[in-house]
Amino acid sequence: MQIAILLYPGFTSLDAIGPFETLSRLPGAETVLVAERPGPVRNESDNLALVAEAALTEVTRPDILVVPGGADTSGAMAPGAVQDWLRAVDATTTWTTSVCTGSLILGAAGLLKGRRATSHWLALDQLASFGAEPTGERVVTDGKYVTAAGVSSGIDMGLTLLGRIAGDRAAQSVQLLIEYDPQPPYDAGSPEKAPADLVAEWRATM
Repeated sequence: MQIAILLYPGFTSLDAIGPFETLSRLPGAETVLVAERPGPVRNESDNLALVAEAALTEVTRPDILVVPGGADTSGAMAPGAVQDWLRAVDATTTWTTSVCTGSLILGAAGLLKGRRATSHWLALDQLASFGAEPTGERVVTDGKYVTAAGVSSGIDMGLTLLGRIAGDRAAQSVQLLIEYDPQPPYDAGSPEKAPADLVAEWRATM
């Protein structure tokens, strides 16, 4: 089973690493980081690089596709190699997934039309422009498409998909081994829970 995680300049690090740490533990999994060209790809803060092992042209039939988000996804959403590749590999994937604003990249490729999907709360409304039905759920499954909300929810998405593929016990084992037991010091992880003035501040900023 091949798992392809797309990298592009400006991706969010945890969007890629969260699913990597969960899905790469599937029995028999081959996980490959893929980009337009092999080599280092820098994140949105330009302070971390992950190394793409393969070019898009070298990964043509992944079983699972993971598309991370980023603060600026315009490059990956523009017509060109990335969008062409997404449409081509989606034709044969078993699962096509995204984290955070990665769903906008899938939407731009025309893959979410008529489907329920989620994204980062600051970008959620943009999904409708691609014909998707936005939902504020943390992980959304519609057919073979699995979308996750903002950043950290990529871990939840990975565990959800792992459970679907390998069973509950396998997913529970991975959760235990990575000690994913969230106990955040603050209860401000969604716009419904965070202070209203903080939510308004970030809406105005973005």
